[in-house]
Amino acid sequence: MYALRLALVGLIALALVGCTSNAGEKESAGTLLGALAGGIAGSQVGKGRGKLVATGVGTFLGAMLGSEIGRSLDRADRLAMQRTTQQTLEKAPVGETSTWKNPDSGNQGTITPKKTYKKPDGTYCREFQQTITIGGRTEEAYGTACRQPDGSWKLVSA
Repeated sequence: MYALRLALVGLIALALVGCTSNAGEKESAGTLLGALAGGIAGSQVGKGRGKLVATGVGTFLGAMLGSEIGRSLDRADRLAMQRTTQQTLEKAPVGETSTWKNPDSGNQGTITPKKTYKKPDGTYCREFQQTITIGGRTEEAYGTACRQPDGSWKLVSA
């Protein structure tokens, strides 16, 4: 489940930095981001050779799960998620939950800012909790996004 949550954060990152336009691209992006998140999760487990194996397994599982999530969200889902995420990170007070829903697919999600802070370089960042419900199955993820010079928000940690 941890790898799936990290794959979800990877998909959130995709929403924060832009969206892809076709099914093959979203599946590929989900696979790559899931693999990255799974590898990071796996690297946190064990020591020595066990840590290397856990990283490999985490990368593999994250890639599979990220691919599935990417394949499951259509363009309208991703646009709704991206729009809601950007608006919420920019304007919503800490603790206020925003929601999105695609009535055609039934997929939906939430985002809740949990903490706002300013880095020493003056960059504003927000920690957040996000959920996505696909086919009646809800997954939850946590992350941190920072405001970019162009005003958009970019995921910096999961």
